[in-house]
Amino acid sequence: MTTIPHQALEAAIREYRDPYLEKDLYELDAIKKLDVDKRGKVTLMVELPYPSKGIAGALKQLVGNALESVEGVESSDIHVAQKIHAYRAQKELPSIPGVKNIIAVASGKGGVGKSTTAVNLALALQHEGARVGVLDADIYGPSVGMMLGVPDGQKPRVQEQKYFIPIEAHGLKTNSMAYLANDKTPMIWRGPVVTGVLMQLLQHTLWGELDYLIVDMPPGTGDIQLTLAQKVPVTGAVIVTTPQNIAVMDAQRGIEMFRKMEIPVLGVVENMSVHICSNCGHQEALFGTDGGARIADDYDTVLLGQLPLHKTVREQTDGGKPTVAAEPDSEVARRYLDIARRVGAELSKRERHLSGAISSVTVTDHWNSH
Repeated sequence: MTTIPHQALEAAIREYRDPYLEKDLYELDAIKKLDVDKRGKVTLMVELPYPSKGIAGALKQLVGNALESVEGVESSDIHVAQKIHAYRAQKELPSIPGVKNIIAVASGKGGVGKSTTAVNLALALQHEGARVGVLDADIYGPSVGMMLGVPDGQKPRVQEQKYFIPIEAHGLKTNSMAYLANDKTPMIWRGPVVTGVLMQLLQHTLWGELDYLIVDMPPGTGDIQLTLAQKVPVTGAVIVTTPQNIAVMDAQRGIEMFRKMEIPVLGVVENMSVHICSNCGHQEALFGTDGGARIADDYDTVLLGQLPLHKTVREQTDGGKPTVAAEPDSEVARRYLDIARRVGAELSKRERHLSGAISSVTVTDHWNSH
């Protein structure tokens, strides 16, 4: 048989552009192996820089079809993996052992669905192939444990009288102030005590090896938030808002706070963008339109996604099984998965933290012949 020119194979592979990073696989340095044998069988190994399990199948299909259109190619064997790196935190703060990246999920005001977004984002990142933990830093309204179905009264085990063993829920490693305090006793601590306790939760929890630790921040932009933003080695922040003007104004303040702390804002999630009637399916923009898009434009950041106001989302979260865990194939879950891939992709553009945790490779698909 005739020799297949390497340039022809490369040109075929370059036809595929990553949907989140808008570059071809060579520009992403994602091609780790390209071989062709005497029978015309092409073997390709691809390694993407963000959690991407959900798009691995489409990538294999599209690139396989392109390769098999090259004259002389009889079949293709395509292997897809992902490699998640540690990226730099603000002001070179020391990292948490084993934790590659800390993502703060924040909102300028309460009541916009920040915690619901945080737990579903964590579950979606895990669904896409990452190892994920959640720290509930919402001191005055800790709800992550309840949302993830952790039984009332369950407390983390303690090792060596100073380290917490995180409580696992739906495969996520979690810790929360709610695990340590009685839920019927309101938190009435002052700021310095609050931040001290939170830093202890962060630094004295044995998180193990995590690609991402999601921190559900307290709502607002006061002293507690500022102190946390100064002390926690945050790799990037996700801002949650609703479309209404007052929420948008508060979200803008949140973005300004993170920018002053030199923490990159990865993007904005617009929650409650439309109300979907649970009886007839009618959609109505109760809180206005395009609030998240306006912020993204004004602050040169990304609209990560828009999520509906839907009765089922609340019921699932209140029942301890958030949407991504309860109905991973639903339209709302697909939106969370898309947001998770977008967050990971945005983070992958950042400068790497070379002295941080060793990057891990996760195989997201097996060898497969087309």
